[in-house]
Formats: sequence, C-alpha cells, structure tokens
Amino acid sequence: MTSVALIQWKLSTFDALTVQELYALLQLRTEVFAVEQNCAFQDMDGADGLALHLMGSHAGELLAYARCFPPGAKYGEASIGRVVTRLRSRGCGLGHSLMEQAMSAVNVHWGVQPIRIGAQARLKRFYCGHGFVDVGKPYVEDGIEHLEMVWRP
Repeated sequence: MTSVALIQWKLSTFDALTVQELYALLQLRTEVFAVEQNCAFQDMDGADGLALHLMGSHAGELLAYARCFPPGAKYGEASIGRVVTRLRSRGCGLGHSLMEQAMSAVNVHWGVQPIRIGAQARLKRFYCGHGFVDVGKPYVEDGIEHLEMVWRP
C-alpha cells in the first residue's frame, strides 16, 4: 500500500493530457466503474473536454483520479465527478486526499463556492466527512443508487 504522502498530484485540461495519461485514466475508470462494479455504462460521456483532470500517481502508476467542472458544466454549481481510487490503494486515506485535492482545485480555479456531486449512495458517509450534505434528490443511474450532495463554504 502506497503512503498518501508519496502521491504526486497533477491537474490538467483535457487538451493538455498526454496520450499515456488519457489511456491511464480511462483504464482506471473502466477498471473500477465497469469491471469492479459490474456496470455497463457510457463512461465517455462527452464531458471530459469540459473538465480539469486530477490525477494522483506513484512510481508512474495512476492510483487516484477525479474530474473537476466549472459552474454550469454539469450543474449550476461547480462539481466533481468520476472520483476513483485503484482497489489495491484503498484503505490508506488516498480517497480522502483525492477529495481534498479536488475541492481545492475547484476553489482555486473557479473561486470558493458551493460544489455539487452525484454520489453513489453507499458512499454517503465518505462524502459527508468532507462536508457534503444530501440535498434529498436520490436517483438511480446505470442501476446504482445515487444522491445529489452539496458542499457549501
């Protein structure tokens, strides 16, 4: 298990991603969201070009990833999505570090403001730990229960 302190963070626009970075992030998203969660869905949703891509790597391997969006791209508020950590890297606080980095990226790039997410319902406690609040709009996406949650400064 890799120490969170050893993670190298990179934030990139879609156009600035290298071919290798794009391949790695799509591979990680597929590994977790499609294979691990046994869910066939359209991951490449046309929104990657609107996002800043946050990548956490160690020794050249992508271990954590999230998309950060400006207000108006996905919701009226800024948003974070496709939050993912590699299975073998879980349990060391990497997911928490990823959320802290993503929230910071949103605040730095678009100002401190509310952030809305579409969270898998099973992860409600995780996101509540980062100050997100369930706004009472549950929904099912790709057969998985989700909640709309908002963080307010």
